[in-house]
Amino acid sequence: MQIAKRVKFSTAVLVSFAAIGVGGCSSNADEPYKPLPAWSGGRKPSLPPVPSLPTTPIKSGDGYTVHGAIHHLRSSVHNADVTGKEITVVGYIVDSNIATAPPCAIHKTGKKDPDDCKTDIPTFTIADTKGDTKGPQIKVMGWASNFANVYDAIEKYKNLKEPPKEPLKDELWAIDMPFPLPSVGAKVKVTGKYGVNFSKSSSGIASDPLNGILTYTKIDVLEEAPEKAAFAKNDGKK
Repeated sequence: MQIAKRVKFSTAVLVSFAAIGVGGCSSNADEPYKPLPAWSGGRKPSLPPVPSLPTTPIKSGDGYTVHGAIHHLRSSVHNADVTGKEITVVGYIVDSNIATAPPCAIHKTGKKDPDDCKTDIPTFTIADTKGDTKGPQIKVMGWASNFANVYDAIEKYKNLKEPPKEPLKDELWAIDMPFPLPSVGAKVKVTGKYGVNFSKSSSGIASDPLNGILTYTKIDVLEEAPEKAAFAKNDGKK
């Protein structure tokens, strides 16, 4: 009797599942197939524009560009190509401290600066682009030991159109003062020793680990400056 009841119960369960299955399949039989679109990968990321790389060449003729010299100075591969030896760098003079020299330092050689006179070594700066004071620059030092020598050079060179047969010599370093004196706007080719330090100063070592300093040996003017180098007006003291 119990076996018959179990068989009837099992049969009823199977019939019920079959009915559910058939009903479930038949309920969606009339709906058409709708293919899903291919996955697009989601929203595209917002990326910044690709930065433009510098196009300035490493060399200009037989000399380095300012960019090229600085690039090699910072390079572990090319550092030895530009340091510890004389190189030539071509560029425009974009800054000079002649016009900003303190009045106490502007006088003839042989006269001592006052003890409280704070002054720098005469320096000019070159860049690859005329007037560019924001981009890469290299300081050039060693062409004059003080502003007294610059004062004497301005006096000697002021009426000359051609280089003198005997250029004025720096009283301390015994080097020829450049003619014409470095002036903002000129395109020049400067030869000298390049590195991070300048050690000729009697007041200590000047250093520029980022851009380096060119210690002057000679200069060639490729394009003249619009105006000659000069101290600020009414600042001179003879």
